[in-house]
Amino acid sequence: MSDYKKSKLDGIKDWLTTTNHKKIGIMYLWFALFNAVVGGSLAGLIRTQLFNPEGKLLTPEMYNQVMSMHGTLMIFFVIIPAMVGFGNYIVPIQIGARDMAFPKLNALTFWIQIPAALLMFSSFLVPGGTTQAGWTGYAPLTSKAFSGTPGVDMWIFGLHLVGMGSILGAINFLVTIINMRAPGMKFFKMPLLSWTWFVNAVLMLVATPVLAGAITMLLSDRHLGTSFFQPAGGGDPILYQHLFWFYSHPAVYIMVLPGMGLVSMVLPAFAHKKIFGYKGLVLATCGIGFIGFLVWGHHMFASGIDPVLRSIFAFMTMVIAVPTGIKIFSWIATIWGGTLRFTTAMKFGLAFISLFVIGGMSGLTLAVIPFDVQVHDTYYVVAHLHYVLFGGSMMTLLAGLFFYFPKMSGRVLDEKLGKISFWHIFIGMNLTFLPMHWLGIMGMTRRVSSYPQRPEFAFLNRFEMLGYLLMLGGGILILYNIFKTLRKPKTATADPWDVNGIQNTLEWTISSPPPPENFETIPVVR
Repeated sequence: MSDYKKSKLDGIKDWLTTTNHKKIGIMYLWFALFNAVVGGSLAGLIRTQLFNPEGKLLTPEMYNQVMSMHGTLMIFFVIIPAMVGFGNYIVPIQIGARDMAFPKLNALTFWIQIPAALLMFSSFLVPGGTTQAGWTGYAPLTSKAFSGTPGVDMWIFGLHLVGMGSILGAINFLVTIINMRAPGMKFFKMPLLSWTWFVNAVLMLVATPVLAGAITMLLSDRHLGTSFFQPAGGGDPILYQHLFWFYSHPAVYIMVLPGMGLVSMVLPAFAHKKIFGYKGLVLATCGIGFIGFLVWGHHMFASGIDPVLRSIFAFMTMVIAVPTGIKIFSWIATIWGGTLRFTTAMKFGLAFISLFVIGGMSGLTLAVIPFDVQVHDTYYVVAHLHYVLFGGSMMTLLAGLFFYFPKMSGRVLDEKLGKISFWHIFIGMNLTFLPMHWLGIMGMTRRVSSYPQRPEFAFLNRFEMLGYLLMLGGGILILYNIFKTLRKPKTATADPWDVNGIQNTLEWTISSPPPPENFETIPVVR
């Protein structure tokens, strides 16, 4: 065997067996990128199907499967793994550690994702296909009577594996942040990205076992003759909704809080100002994490729950806007009066603020019970969800990508291409999801594959297709930018954005990319 081939095999073996947190973080990001391509392609099928009132690209059954898998992939296999990837790479360096507390466990949490994804993709291929119950998997739509396909079981087991990885990863993050901070780094000296990951790990550790219990009960109803969610046996399908949303509303913050941490690193760097209201941002992060467990019922206003409970959930939904508002005003105060550099990362960070505010405002309208009942299960809710998750999570991930890419690879992404891709994605995102608010108010419900009786919906759906094509173009440009940049030599300095003196966080004190052990000697924070 030639030396070149042997070197190549050794390199592949190193990646497959690594326990280094930086390499695991990068593998998480590549994994999320691959799934983003798949999930984005499924979104293209949905938009194409709805382009005409008599959409015939997909059968109604296949349309429901595509819709369900699009939601599942984007949440559990794109946004969450991408956030974990950034956390894995950056947090140990920021707190002055050489690795995560449990390196082998860290590797396990990544490799669990692969069979989970294979189960999800393979569920399309079995007789009957995958689940048609949406990413929520509501009972009784996932019962044996409604959906006897083994694809539903594969979907459940895939979520089980993902949930197992989340729980183990949360333990690893908590132990790392609590026990492995550099000498002198007290909690209120930690960078905001590390703080958001601390709160995020608590959310994952508390909420994920509830989802695991709920889908285990689903599996038991399907195969063991139990009736947790079967009315005929004394069960209650509303119980599943309570359990699912008790997990899934904190899951929204699991997907957003680390992104808020990324934005809290990006904005000061390119405003040339220190972050405004550091302690307020930390307390707001903790407040969001706590209140996030008290608002799950606002997803269930149309389910017939007790009117007093509905009022409590509506009130708490409005209360959670307070810590979120503190964060928004702190970010605005950070850039106010600053010397702004409109890099690609800064543009995505500023776009996040505007889009997340729009998503938050539509969320407040959904806290108004009579309005929520009217637009429940319509495209108004789809619009709100995408402004929060795409406008929130995806924009912060892209800001983090352009900001931390030099630190991870030693190369700076092409800024000109980056800015072109930003405008494609920002304009396309608004063209796609803003009209959904009007579609929802007009009465277009979710998960319909055709609308021949309501041809007036066609104009806005075609408008949304234009937005999707713009986002697709922006995504292709980012992929091209990544692969083009990776072929260049490593020229990035330890501090490629010249942020030392503004942030003073430890990742900018070591080389780009960092050495395997991060620090020759553990730094002391003064």
